[in-house]
This record gives sequence, structure tokens and C-alpha cells, in this order.
Amino acid sequence: MSILNKTVLVTGGSGFVAIHTIVQLLQIGYTVKTTVRSLKSKDKIIAMLKEAGIQDFSNIELVEADLTTDNNWTDAVKDCLYVLHIASPIFLQLPKNEEDMIRPAVDGTLRVLKAAKKAGVKRVVMTSNFGAVGYSHKNKASIITEESWTDPNEKGLSPYNKSKVLAEKTAWDFIAKEGGGMEFATVNPMGIFGPSLGPELSSGFGLLQKVLDGSMKAIPDIRLGIVDVRDVADLHIRAMESPEAKGQRFLALSGGTMSLLEIVELLKKQIPGVTRRATTTPLPTWLLRIIALFNKQAKSLLPLSGIYRNASNEKAIRILGWKPRSNEDAIIATVESMIKWGTLKTE
Repeated sequence: MSILNKTVLVTGGSGFVAIHTIVQLLQIGYTVKTTVRSLKSKDKIIAMLKEAGIQDFSNIELVEADLTTDNNWTDAVKDCLYVLHIASPIFLQLPKNEEDMIRPAVDGTLRVLKAAKKAGVKRVVMTSNFGAVGYSHKNKASIITEESWTDPNEKGLSPYNKSKVLAEKTAWDFIAKEGGGMEFATVNPMGIFGPSLGPELSSGFGLLQKVLDGSMKAIPDIRLGIVDVRDVADLHIRAMESPEAKGQRFLALSGGTMSLLEIVELLKKQIPGVTRRATTTPLPTWLLRIIALFNKQAKSLLPLSGIYRNASNEKAIRILGWKPRSNEDAIIATVESMIKWGTLKTE
């Protein structure tokens, strides 16, 4: 492999984080290969790249590859110096058996790592999540760092977060035992917000939509760790390029948390037209617990209510020189996107 090679594989190219990462890689001169489950996604990806200002598509190649099969992964990683493994298995609805979510995440991660090692890739950076770090953290007075791990057997842990922690643990185990000289790092984001490059909005936007469109009649005590998608993309590239990132995990968050009530108050000042239907009536966790007995939406929110997970972004700032936007900037960019793509209307 040539030392001048600047080809990066980004898995899951049509995803929220992946497309922003591809944009930034192209902007700084990399050649990008990206996997998609179907080449039918090509027009959608090109449209999103154009939305971000990309006009030259000669340095991007799409490869049809799915995390659940071996097909085409050899072609995907061929001639790549780096792999950014951002894709996760997609489920249109939660499977009845959690193993049906966990196995594709674990097996897909191993599939990518094995193909990358065989191709002589220098470094793989994997997108994990905060669910793999801080969900077993019981000491509310202390700050969560990259040293923490979520216990996959933690009571109440969602199948999604369980799949992420097991996939990440599997990856580190593979690197330790079979990785050879291949380097590895992970990025572990909290709640990802920011601008969408297309009309298919990230799942994390749904909570904001429910708050702002009035479907939530009272605001539960939920605090969010927030990070802008543009900063998550930037952190992946820093973790890919920096020698100091080898063998490291990096929490991705802007700093501090914001409650849903604080988000409403921010938007009342900055974009008041989207808050006409939003309530500021608080919903205590004890009352949410009662409502959750007969309300599916309340039940889905209950694991988040009254939980305070304070984490640190100090490591990414210190080691990689990362400079994330504020929580407020990320939220405002999110809402502006929702207005732009017609998900929210100003009144």
C-alpha cells in the first residue's frame, strides 16, 4: 500500500454521522469509499453531499455491502488506509428477541475488523455510543469518563445499548488477540443533534419534535448530553489521524447537559415560532411512573427521567485538540433543519 494513499472507508454512508464525516473527508482531500446496503441510495447520498456544498464527486465510490453478510467487504476495504466504522444494523421495529439486535451488531463489527486487518488497513475508528460507557455509573457526584464501562447485564438497559456495549467490547477483544499491527480507537457520542443534510431526520430528533409540536402535555425531568453531528464527524477524523488516538476511547459531548425544559426556554427566545404549542409544565418522575403503566410513550421516556449522567469531554479536547460547539448551537441547528425539511412549522 502506498504511503501516499489517502483512501478512507466510511461504513453506512447514508447515515446522519456518516454523511457529515464523508463531507469533511472530501473537503480536506481524502478519497472516500462508503458502504451502502443498496446502490439505490446513490442519488440520496449525492443529494446530501450537494446540500453540503460538495460539487466534485470524482473522489467518492459507493460499495454495496451489508453488515449481516460477507458480500463485498473485501472490495470495500481494498486499498484503504483507514476505516471509519460508523454503520449500525437498522431495525424498522424492535425485534422481540434482543439477540436479534445484538448478534448483527457484534457480528457486523467483527466482519469489518477482519476484512480491514486482511486488507492491511492502518487504523479503524469505530462509532460506539455513550450507552457503552456510562449507563452503569451509580455515583451521581462524580464525572463519567472513558474509563467507565456499562455492564451489559445492567437492569433496564435497552437492547440497542446492550448491542453497542457488546459490539465495542468484542472489537477491543479482537484487537488485543487478533489485531496484529492494526490500530483501533472508538468515538462514544451522547445525544447527536445538529443540521440534517436531507429530509430523513435522525431518530434523536423525534423527542424534540414531540416536545415542540404539543404532543407532550407536560415535560418530564429528562436531561440530555448533547453533541453536534459536525463535531462528531470532526472527532472521528481526529481520532483517525492522530498518533495519540491509538488504543483510545473518546466521549463526544459539548459539555454539561440540558433539560427538555431548558431547551424549550432556549427556543422560546431564539426561534419563538416553533414553541407556540410547547408546554412548560413539568412532569415529575413519580407521576410519569404512574402514567407509564398505561401509556406507551410515557413508558419509553421513563428510563431517561430523573437520571443525571454528567460526563467529561476533557480527553478529546486535551489529546486531539477537539473544539465542540455549544449545546445551544447544536439544538438551534437541529430545529432550523426541522423547519427547513418541513418537520416543524413556525407559527
